[in-house]
Amino acid sequence: MDQHRKQPLAPRMEAGKALVIAGVKGRYSKATIGDIPRLWELFDSCIKDIKKRVGGFTYGVCHNPHDGEFDYMAGVEVPTKSEVPRNFDVIEIPPLNYAVFPHHGPVQALEQTYERIMFEWLPHSGYKVMGADFERYSADFDARKGTGTVEIWLPIGERG
Repeated sequence: MDQHRKQPLAPRMEAGKALVIAGVKGRYSKATIGDIPRLWELFDSCIKDIKKRVGGFTYGVCHNPHDGEFDYMAGVEVPTKSEVPRNFDVIEIPPLNYAVFPHHGPVQALEQTYERIMFEWLPHSGYKVMGADFERYSADFDARKGTGTVEIWLPIGERG
């Protein structure tokens, strides 16, 4: 069995702060999700143009789901929307409560971790998803080597 499937799904709960994320985005479906690494390559080639950043994390934000598709943004946190060069997209994430899941294993297996969260953990948790979820990559994350820390932040609220 794969290493990431052996790990128990035991999230830590965190109160998130408001975030402004600037980056590049694309629209994806289950069939095109494999193209997301190309979006990261594009982002890596232009990240230097974002001069003012907050913290050392990078983010992969999943939002705007509709008809089996979703927007995905590769980005970094910035202080304000107004300081972002025009060629970048911006998403503002309100302060929400999160279930934070560590991802174990290669970044290529993120989809399996997401599936476990959505189909194993979420239905039995008593929570519902309340907004955009995101992946948070540590400053030392290296996609080629698969080293560094990756966490999935799922915004949650009590089921009504």
